[in-house]
Order: sequence, then C-alpha cells, then structure tokens
Amino acid sequence: MLNFAYQEHIKTYYSDTANIHLEFTNLSQNQTADVCIIGAGFTGLSTALELAEQGKSVIVLDGARVGFGASGRSGGQAINGFEEGIESYIKELGLEKTRKIWDMSLEALDIIQERIKKYNIQCDWQQGYATLALNERRMEELVLSEKVARDIFDYKHSQIWDKNQLKQHLNSDVYCGALYDSLSGHLHPLNYCLGLAKACQDLGVQIYEHSPVVDLDVGTSKITVKTDKATVVAKDVVLATNAYISELSDRIHFGIAKKILPVESFIVATEPLEQNVVDSIINNGMSVCDSNYLLNYYRISADNRLLFGSDSSTNVDMIAKMRSNMLKVFPHLENVKINYGWGGPIDMTLNSAPHFGRIKPNLYFAQGFSGHGVALTGLAGRIISEAICGNDERLAIFEQLKVPSVFGGKLVKKAALFVGVRYYRFLDKFC
Repeated sequence: MLNFAYQEHIKTYYSDTANIHLEFTNLSQNQTADVCIIGAGFTGLSTALELAEQGKSVIVLDGARVGFGASGRSGGQAINGFEEGIESYIKELGLEKTRKIWDMSLEALDIIQERIKKYNIQCDWQQGYATLALNERRMEELVLSEKVARDIFDYKHSQIWDKNQLKQHLNSDVYCGALYDSLSGHLHPLNYCLGLAKACQDLGVQIYEHSPVVDLDVGTSKITVKTDKATVVAKDVVLATNAYISELSDRIHFGIAKKILPVESFIVATEPLEQNVVDSIINNGMSVCDSNYLLNYYRISADNRLLFGSDSSTNVDMIAKMRSNMLKVFPHLENVKINYGWGGPIDMTLNSAPHFGRIKPNLYFAQGFSGHGVALTGLAGRIISEAICGNDERLAIFEQLKVPSVFGGKLVKKAALFVGVRYYRFLDKFC
C-alpha cells in the first residue's frame, strides 16, 4: 500500500481555516476520458482546469485528498523567477530562450490572479515579497540579481533595500538588506487548491479521491491507468505527483523519480496577534525568505498569525526548532504562543531546475518546483495543456533543461540529503 493512500489532510492551520469543504468519491467503476491526471494538487488541478477550458474531458485521480501534499500545507509564497539564478539559464539555453522562460515565470503570477478573479477563489492573495540578505556577500548577490533582471529583461518591479530601508518594513536586526518584488506575493494554499478543484468540478472535470494509482499500461494511442479498484482509459496521461513520485512504481514513472530529492519543510503558526504586534514584525503585508540555502521563510496570515517555516531534514522537535529560529529573528516574540506546527516534503531537483516534459508522446509530467511551486505549477499546467492540444513549443524549452539524477534508491537519497543539509549549513554559516 502506498504511504499516502487513503489518508486525510493532516491537521494544520490551513486545514482548520479552509473556507470550503469538498469531498469526492473514489474511483469504483471503469471510466474513459481524453486526459487522466494523477495527482490533485496545484499541478494536476491547474492542468485539468486548462484542459477543461479547452473542452477536453478530464479525470483527476488522487490517492489521498485534494491538496493533501505541499499544495495544501506549504508556505504559500508565490515567487517570480526560479530557485537557481537566471544567469545559469542563460548559459544553458542562450538569451532568447531564457527571455521566454523568464516571461513565463511572470505569467505564472498572472495565472494566479486571473484564476482568483475568474473563479472567485477566496484565498487571501496579497502581493509583495522580499528576499533577505544575512551578510554582505549575499547582499551583493541580490544586487546582481536585480541588475540582471532590470538590464537584460527590463524588469521594473523589484528594488534593492539597504538595511535602513528594510527596517522600515521588517523589524529585525539580523539582515543587512533585501531585494523587494512587488509582483510576487502569498496566499492561503489550501483554499487556493480547493478553489481550483471547485472550478474544475464546475467545468465538468471528474475528481476522484482515495484512488491510488498502482499501474499504467502505456499504448501508442491510449493509456490504461489502473487504481486498486478500477481503471481509466485515456488518450493522454499527466503525472502530477511531485514529491510523492518515488512512492509509485517504476512502471508508472519510468525512472523520473530519480530526478527528485524530497526535502522536508516545516512551519509553525502563532496565536492571533494584536495589530501593534503584527506591525512590530512586518508592517506592509509582504512575505519574505532569507537568502540561505537552508532558508527561513515567513509571513503574516489574514487573521494576524505569524507563519514561520524552514527547510530541514532533521528529526528533532521541529516545533521547538522553528520557535528557536523565529526568536533569533524576532526576539521580542518570546511570550507569543505557537498554536500549530506541521511539515511535509517538497520536490527539489539537485540543481533546482524545474523538470517538465514527456516520458512517452502521450505521457506527460511536471515536477521539481524547488520551492516555487505555488506559481510555477500553474504555468506547468498551462504549457502541458498546450502540448496536449497540439502546441508543444513552450514545453519543449523546459525539456532542454538538464536535470541531474540521484541514483541508488531511497536509501541513497536519504544519505544524499543528510550530507547535503550539513554541507549547506556549512555554506550558510561561513559564506
């Protein structure tokens, strides 16, 4: 049995503040569709929505619940660009294609706002985002990043803040400056995911929960998707399982699980705070993360809680660890109570490049969002939908990105993550 199969949402701040309740039956009878999508998170639902808007019949299968994974419990930050610096894409793809993927990363933010407006999704969308520098070297990297975006891509929505400018909006002494972006932002991820599911349902998409996929039979003109109780026969299939890809059989993912290194991310949510306390943390509604490799990220929720998260792989008491990290940044919150703490895996690639493409002509996938999934999943859904409908120009650009593999199975991945975390902690401390 798959580890996530038949599970319910874990208890989080998001699950307790979900504003709609959706519950879908499991797949109990054989079905047919133009497209079958495996995974009912941001990627799968975004793809389904795009295809339904184009008149395709779509079935979405999930082994657990809609938004069970990172889509329903992430930090909720929607960020432009990519995790790796855009300079690396210029070296790999050349300037013309890099311009196209840069523009697509901005389109990913537009997609969020379009869908919120079009489908009336209530998810507390708030624009404004800052990357924070913990030392002068990291500050120089942010200055270079802003210059590249401005000079090469004519991007005019970001600005460099020195320590004093940052302190006007974020009350901490641990940073020496920031790169502020006015287009990026944050939202309630589970409510956004449920809103996408509702939009899909209204357009006729059939969603089945508690329907774990156990096998694929891939033919040239159709694919049979087998769950533990029934099947779906479709012309095209999309794998949208992200960090849970390694749980599936090789007969389903054909080895692309080797491209993903699941990294645990943990978040705590404080009790609701008085407005004067909120203003003593962040007074302009922006979300932030620092520029460490193992970074801290945080924001204020719509009901005035501080949501504070970090990436890690340690098995210590993570609520205590997150609280300790929080107090290093905001020592004046010593008496603030923590009401929630939760975690889960996100899908990283070794070089932080997104991994979108095709395993077979009729078997598509999107994974490796590397911390940028709130926005890039919408883009992935759109370009995969375009390819299924006959225009693969944009997907083909992403297929040219080189994404290294991690060989040796789960034990080797755990060892690689163990070593990698310690290596990045060293870099964060001394670089």
